[in-house]
Amino acid sequence: MTIQKIVGNNLKYYRFQSGLSQEKFYEKFGLSYKYLASVERGEVNVTIDFLDKLAKSLKIDIREFFNPDETRIITKKRIDEKEDNIIHS
Repeated sequence: MTIQKIVGNNLKYYRFQSGLSQEKFYEKFGLSYKYLASVERGEVNVTIDFLDKLAKSLKIDIREFFNPDETRIITKKRIDEKEDNIIHS
């Protein structure tokens, strides 16, 4: 697995744990969620400064992005789908 994929998987994991959809989470950064989704898929390189900003927002140590723990891969439904189900129940 490439370092981009490891970083992307961990970003997705911690964003998911934050309880926000991609769109809501990335609004904080003023960037396109489509671009940041490509980061989660490991398709682009990002700077250390960018990862530092994300880590601070997620309240994690930046080193967590480099942990190759594959059990962190998210396979559940999107958060916003779960939120809609709760709201409409």
